[in-house]
Amino acid sequence: MNLKTVLILLVPALATIVALVCVWLTRGGRPASCEPQSLSSQEGKHSDQSLVFADLTPEEMKQVVTYLQENLGVPLVDASQANPSENCIYYTDVQIPTKAEVLGFLDRGGRRPPRQALAVVYFGNQPDPNVTEYVVGPLPKPTTHRDVTVRKYGGKLPYHRRPVTEKEYKDIDRFVYQEFTKAPGLLRECCDYDETNFATLTTAPRGFQSGDRATWFVLFQNVDGSGYYLHPVGLEVLVNHSSLDASQWRISQVFYNGQYYEDMEQLETEFIQDHVKDVKVKKVRPDEEFGSMRPRAAPMAPGPLQYEPRGPRYSIQNNHVIFQSWSFAFGMDVNTGPRLFDIKFNGERIVYELSLQEALAVYGSNCPGGMVTRYMDGSFGIGKFAFELVRGVDCPYTATYLDRHYLVESETPKVNKNSLCIFEQDTSVPLRRHYSNLQSLYYGGLTKYALVLRAISTLINYDYVWDFIFYQNGAIEVKIHATGYISSSFLYGTGTEHGSQVGEHTLGTMHNHLINYKVDLDVGGTKNSLVAHDMTFDTVQAPWSPEHQIQRPRLTKKVLDTEDKAVFPLHSKIPRYIHFTTNRENKWGHQRGYRIQIVSFAGDHLPEASSMERSISWGRYKLAVTKRKEEEPTSTSIYNQNDPWTPTVAFADFIDNETIINEDLVAWISVGFLHVPHTEDIPNTVTVGNGVGFFLRPYNYFDEDPSVHSPDGIYFRSDQDPSMCDVNHVACLSKTASCSPALPPFTYNGFQNQAGP
Repeated sequence: MNLKTVLILLVPALATIVALVCVWLTRGGRPASCEPQSLSSQEGKHSDQSLVFADLTPEEMKQVVTYLQENLGVPLVDASQANPSENCIYYTDVQIPTKAEVLGFLDRGGRRPPRQALAVVYFGNQPDPNVTEYVVGPLPKPTTHRDVTVRKYGGKLPYHRRPVTEKEYKDIDRFVYQEFTKAPGLLRECCDYDETNFATLTTAPRGFQSGDRATWFVLFQNVDGSGYYLHPVGLEVLVNHSSLDASQWRISQVFYNGQYYEDMEQLETEFIQDHVKDVKVKKVRPDEEFGSMRPRAAPMAPGPLQYEPRGPRYSIQNNHVIFQSWSFAFGMDVNTGPRLFDIKFNGERIVYELSLQEALAVYGSNCPGGMVTRYMDGSFGIGKFAFELVRGVDCPYTATYLDRHYLVESETPKVNKNSLCIFEQDTSVPLRRHYSNLQSLYYGGLTKYALVLRAISTLINYDYVWDFIFYQNGAIEVKIHATGYISSSFLYGTGTEHGSQVGEHTLGTMHNHLINYKVDLDVGGTKNSLVAHDMTFDTVQAPWSPEHQIQRPRLTKKVLDTEDKAVFPLHSKIPRYIHFTTNRENKWGHQRGYRIQIVSFAGDHLPEASSMERSISWGRYKLAVTKRKEEEPTSTSIYNQNDPWTPTVAFADFIDNETIINEDLVAWISVGFLHVPHTEDIPNTVTVGNGVGFFLRPYNYFDEDPSVHSPDGIYFRSDQDPSMCDVNHVACLSKTASCSPALPPFTYNGFQNQAGP
């Protein structure tokens, strides 16, 4: 065979090989353009300094428990088994060092503050039962503990203020169901009661004055696999569980279908005598559609999928995140939920602490349970009940999912797997853009990508989606969406004055959501002032035509120099531009600042005439700015729920007219929405339209919009070819994003810590 023949045969063979390689690269392999990108170009660098804010590790939790068992000098029962008359560890969490200690370490090369834990202990087995808080340390091998209760709260914590444990709830359920045996006729007639088909729902607070521990429990049909909150049976019982001896608990009142009775015996007697107007409630069938979240349509083709063609553009190490110009530390308070620290942009600290404080829901109804309910969710555990996120629904499928550990009502740490997610998203609207069709012809635009940190807490019936969002222009958005099931009352009489009928016997009860955040802004340092900018119209003569007048807008400027001037009632007018400023100036001589912009449509706050209003007095204000104090770390307390009449922490006391010029300041922001349930809340509430929050936006902080330095911007002129990669990187997407992501398998472990039926 001569050389010419060999070449003729070789050329087609080579062409075939090249074609096969191309097919393999596009279908079975990963082109070089799809390899994970290097993050070395990012401005920030990870450091273990962020660990000063880190949540406790499981090993640290175990060490704290062991230390307390060996050094408190009293027997400790595992809280999951403890009776009210016994001693137990309620929870442990990290004790964040003082701000002065932390900044000395982070900024001035000082020593790392000793790592410590906070431990809350119930002392039920002693002559003076109380709740005591200890700081235990240093970790990981603690050697000391100190009682900080009096220093924090000004006195001891009375035992009746303690949050109810799961063990106490279970004991109450057993007591209530035993009491139901005293009214077999009514319960069989109204509800086909068989000792298994009821579910209880707690209310709070628990009485009318300090020391009370009497709770209305609302009874629902125990629906399997669906929201029992929509199936009230018309029965509610008031349980007095104030005694530490469960044998002394009593039902002190019964409510059924609009009437009140002394106890279950009286209700049964009245029923036998035909004096009770009972309502036959249809038993919910297993295939019942009302209230069920089971899909009623077959799956279609998958929807749009968000993914990063070359892997995440953010980086996580321990509890520290870097995204483009942003960096921050994150954690999860077992009571109050997600919290962020040391938020920096371009290496400059913007926020020292950004943390959720409380989620309040004030209900209305003509039934006692709905009538008295003012849920303060921090006492139930916003962080504890942040369960596993469902990949591809709760967060994008390819988001980064993180586990959170906690120790509550147990001597053994537990884990909520994948209960935080972090992802970058395309918000599908440009951050900024302009198309020029006058004079020169050009287009410039920037995609509004944002980094999101998210957790979702399920507090009994409601699910709250907590978002912290970071934008390329130096802005931070804090947002909360509400979903889950509405709470309901049994419909009778004038019930629709308090909500809407959403089922045959179901009243969707109106309620007001209020959520409070702490924002410790450090704009250009810790010394800030609060400045308000707004507008007014001045009537002036036109300089060129004095016989005519012009209503000319003018910028108004005011420094709010005391705390009393820096509080804005919930529905009052607030300056359109209110911002923290520093004495440092930008290039153009303006004080550098960050603006607070609130988005909320809350209902009315509880009237101050209410005996419990001081316990939630943070809700009086959409914004309150106070001088930062270590002894005012939170706007509320987990102990306020069960004794709101003598609040352990009353936010109103923070406001005492101190000067706030050139001081370390904290903004306390409240957002919320009034929810009048309607039929579209069945099966449960959607997030659409149920999102509120606030923005922290740069206001003369930079010399120009810092997003000009984003690598995602595009620009091309009329004399350029925008389809060329060297002109417009978006034109390269067909090549650089030509591969599909290697999706991880779907897993879910969210039921692993839950007790069986």
